[in-house]
Order: sequence, then C-alpha cells, then structure tokens
Amino acid sequence: MKKGDILSALQLSYDQMPSYLKQCFAFFSLYPKGFTFNSDEIINLFATLGLVQPRNGSEKIESILREYIDELNSRSFLEDFKDYGYYYKFKVHDLIHDLAIHVVRDYFVLVSSNTQTIPEKARHLSILENVLLDSSLIPESKRVRTILYPVQGVGLKSKDRLHTWILRYKYLLYLDLSSSSFQTLPTSIAKLKHLCVLYIRDNHQIKTLPRSIFKLQSLQVLSLVGCTKLETLPEGFGKLTSLRKLYITAKQLFLSLDEFASLNHLQVLGLYNCDNMKHLVSRAETLFTSLEALYIQSCKSLESFPLYIFPKLQTLVIKDCPMFSLSLNYEGPIRRQRLRLKHLHLKSFPQLLKLPRWIEDAAETLETLKIRKFPKLKMLPEFPTLMTHLKSLYIDLCPKLLSLPSDMHRLTALEELRIYRCPELCQKLRPPSGEYWPMIGRIKRISIGKH
Repeated sequence: MKKGDILSALQLSYDQMPSYLKQCFAFFSLYPKGFTFNSDEIINLFATLGLVQPRNGSEKIESILREYIDELNSRSFLEDFKDYGYYYKFKVHDLIHDLAIHVVRDYFVLVSSNTQTIPEKARHLSILENVLLDSSLIPESKRVRTILYPVQGVGLKSKDRLHTWILRYKYLLYLDLSSSSFQTLPTSIAKLKHLCVLYIRDNHQIKTLPRSIFKLQSLQVLSLVGCTKLETLPEGFGKLTSLRKLYITAKQLFLSLDEFASLNHLQVLGLYNCDNMKHLVSRAETLFTSLEALYIQSCKSLESFPLYIFPKLQTLVIKDCPMFSLSLNYEGPIRRQRLRLKHLHLKSFPQLLKLPRWIEDAAETLETLKIRKFPKLKMLPEFPTLMTHLKSLYIDLCPKLLSLPSDMHRLTALEELRIYRCPELCQKLRPPSGEYWPMIGRIKRISIGKH
C-alpha cells in the first residue's frame, strides 16, 4: 500500500474521532517526528489551552486526559507507550505525525530554515531550528497563544527578540524557552498577564530572575530545570500565588518557608542538581499542605528532609543524591499521621542494607513501588496485609537481593512485576521451575531478567 493510500485510511479514522480528540491530536503536529511526549508536559499544554475540561467538580484533568491518551492509543495512533504509575510517556507513529500535519490548518506552524512566511492567523508556533527570526517573518497578529522550542539544543539566543515577542503577543498562554541563552529575562515579562506556563529549561547562562516576574499572577507552571548558573529564587517569590508546579535548578542553600507558605496551590515541586542545598528547608515548622508530588534528583549535598511537613504527599521520587539519608526525619509533632503515598521511586542508595520502616506507614495507599541501584540491599520487608493497593513493583540493580517476602501472595492487586539485574533472585523467579514462580505466576505482566 502506498503512503498516500495509508494516509487516506488514517484520515477516515481521524474523521470518526470525537471533536475533543481531534483538538488534542492537532497539537502533535507541533513536535518533530520521534519526539517522546511525557504526561506532565502534555497535561500542562492541554489544560492551559482549555483542551481538557473537568466534567464535574471532583474529576481531575489528569484523569480525563489519561482517558484521551488511552483512546488514541487504542486506535494505534501511539507507540512505545510506557506507564510508570505516577507518569507515562509515548511517541506518535511517523505516519500519524504526517496525518497531524496534514489535517491542521494555518493555526499550527512549524518554523524551520525553509519557512518563508507565517500566516497571520497562526496561534501556535513551534521553532525547530536555530534560525534567524526577523520581524518580517513573525506575524504581527496578537492571536499567538503558544511558542515552543521542542528540540533539545535549539533555543532563543536573543533577549531582545524575546522582548519583541512579549510586546507583540500579550495574550500568550504557553511559552517554552528551553535551551535559550540569556543571563536574565527582560523586565517586560510582566506584560504577559495571561501567561500560565513558562519553561526556561537548560539555559546555562541565566543567573537571575527579574522581580517583575512576580506580576505574572496567572502563572501556574514554572520550570527552571538545568539553569545551572541561577543563583537563587528571588525574594518575593511567594507572590506567584497561582503557582501549581515548580521545577528548579539553583545554587541556593535551602527553600524559604516564608516564601513557600504563600504558595497555597503548589501541588508539584521538583529539585534537580541543586548542588548547594544541604537541607530542604531552614526549619520544619510550616506544613506544605497542598503539595502532592515531590521530585528530588542529583542534589549531591542534600542529606534529608522532614517527611511530615508534606501531609498530602502522594508521589515521592528521590534519585542519585549520594549524601541522602532515607530516614527522612520521620519524627515530629504529627509523626503518627498516616502517609498517603501512592507512588514511591527510589534510586541509587549504595550503602542502604534495608528499606526504611516509614514505607510501611504508606501500606494502605501505595500503588507503585520502584527501587533501583541498591547494591547492598539483601531483603525486602515483609509486606503487611494492608498493602492491598500495590499494582506495580519494580526492582532493578539490587544484586544481593536473594528473596521475595513470604507473603507476596497477599498482594492481590499486583498487576505488574519487573525485576532486572538481580541475578540470583531472577533465577528463582524463572518459569516454570523457579522456586518463586508459583508465588508470582498469577500476576498479569511479569518481566524478569536483564533490562
């Protein structure tokens, strides 16, 4: 079958999709072929542009979007779909990408060195190459809502060009300046009153943020990951009261509780390569009462933090922090409150002989447990009968782990078991003669052996 015939067949499938799926599908055209989408960014984009609307007061946008993505996946539009419990990622088939470009109109524009003009009606711009964007190419229209730099290493080099965009596109909702290279944002950034998402990832030149950024009262998502020269979050940061997600790389020593106490809607906090941060907070008197997800990665000086200051935490990911103690200071004024953790991912704890006891305090809610690179870990705790919600157990690079808990059969909700690079344990799990195979044979998805 020729490519044109295949596209025609896919077009029929597209025509039969409900309108809400067509709207979401169109945005795949803004990314290059082979791009790996992750759920967090897709949620930020689709929610910001109003493509996902809650159907009632209690249903989360994340749940609705997952239904959309599952439906696209069921139509074979997606590939390499991987679900990690607390997030998922996928790619779009090349032919599906061709279809997305085919069906979108002039509202979606990919900008490259071959681009001659950009239609005045363009609303979403995606810049794929480091091209000289002169004023004659970029439309004067105030309709632009999205500007993306989705290709790693391709970014905006001119602070003056950003200033021009800010003055021209005052209704921007989503601005991705990944791989840019300027030492600070223009103070005119304050004019983007409607901006909801701002990415300044992997800018290795930026050192400060202007205080005018505090005027972005609609800002819900801010990512400063990979900004290795950024000194600190500026004083007054707590004025960004609409902030729901914050991801940072900075040189500061700790987070200011006085500032974070004002961020009443903050649900997600990510710390990446914050090498000077020895303690997460200066004191443990204030609770982060809205925080649901905490990601900590490659913070080489961080030692610990008091877990009890996050009473609503559902997702905890700690990776590659060599000084970190998993005791997590789980002693405090509200020590005995039960944890609500659903997803726990721990990676690279070379000295740990056993998992901490506080994990058992999350037994009633834990759905995903992922442990990687525990070279001295010899045994897992006996799973209490309360761990009835555990759906996925992932163990990797624990070469001294020799056995599974004797009450594995009580994990009745377990649907996925993945164990890699644990030689002796893997041998005991192999079907059909492995010692532990009768204990795990009923599980739906099992993967044992080398990664």
